[in-house]
Amino acid sequence: MIELEGLTKRYGEKVAVNNLTFAVRPGMVTGFLGPNGAGKSTTMRMILGLDRPTVGDVRIDGKHYDQLRDPLMSIGALLDAKAVHGGRSAYHHLLCLAQSNGIPQSRVAEVLDTVGLTGVARKKAKGFSYGMGQRLGIAGALLGDPRILMFDEPANGLDPEGIHWIRTLMKSLAAQGRTVFVSSHLMSEMALTADHLVVIGQGRLLADTSMADFIQRNSRSYVRIRTPQRERLLDVLYGAGVAAVEADGGALEADGAGPEQIGELAARHQVVLHELSPQQASLEEAFMRLTAESVEYHAHAGALPVLDEVPAVPARQAWGSDWQKKGA
Repeated sequence: MIELEGLTKRYGEKVAVNNLTFAVRPGMVTGFLGPNGAGKSTTMRMILGLDRPTVGDVRIDGKHYDQLRDPLMSIGALLDAKAVHGGRSAYHHLLCLAQSNGIPQSRVAEVLDTVGLTGVARKKAKGFSYGMGQRLGIAGALLGDPRILMFDEPANGLDPEGIHWIRTLMKSLAAQGRTVFVSSHLMSEMALTADHLVVIGQGRLLADTSMADFIQRNSRSYVRIRTPQRERLLDVLYGAGVAAVEADGGALEADGAGPEQIGELAARHQVVLHELSPQQASLEEAFMRLTAESVEYHAHAGALPVLDEVPAVPARQAWGSDWQKKGA
């Protein structure tokens, strides 16, 4: 388990992390979300002892990172896939980590097979694509067979098969009772992978809750209805105290009642229904709503100036001396 208590990090006047208190528990995948600049990477670096907190405390299974006797066997982490000596092969990069941490050499081949790099094990890391580098970084995190795993944007650079693989891997690690803490901007992947969410904005804790509860609390749920007897259904819903508004495509959106209640009302009043479906916002929509006031960097469509007319440049002027060299 990872435990943070009042964790704060300042860089001069800038407060990168502000009084964070939460726990990352075993047996589940905990997603770590926040806008750019929210303090996620700084928090992860403090967990690993790479940055020292200004105030507060962070412990890994009750100990500070520098107190762990065998750190790679306690916590494995992927923070930067490029943090590999380019002149070393994948095999020798992992072998160096294994030998310096008292990990059996046989473990190197095992993790290379797990991440799908056996075929390129003897190739130098500098020739790897970004996705292959991610896989090598994940292999390093798995090397000590740790109880706790922490990944920062693990799906970056992976193709669809690779994204499916890392999702399955994280869920299987959690199913084994391990602690899995993962930061990502890919909301669709987090929705499929994470059981619990920790959300921060401008360094402050915004949410620490289950995935289902997070979406329910930060989104609008409603029932979508399509019927050829729209006016009659509106009267029926109004009489039952159910609010409904018109939506695109001639549909209705009803709040304050579930599909079962609305279906029974329609049947009782002999209203034909062509669609009756519960709707709930996605994780992305819920996240955007919660963090709207915490976004530090805003992009604006149409911010670039549009030139009505681009002045023509004569070909000889554009090429300059190159034309003269060619005897033009």
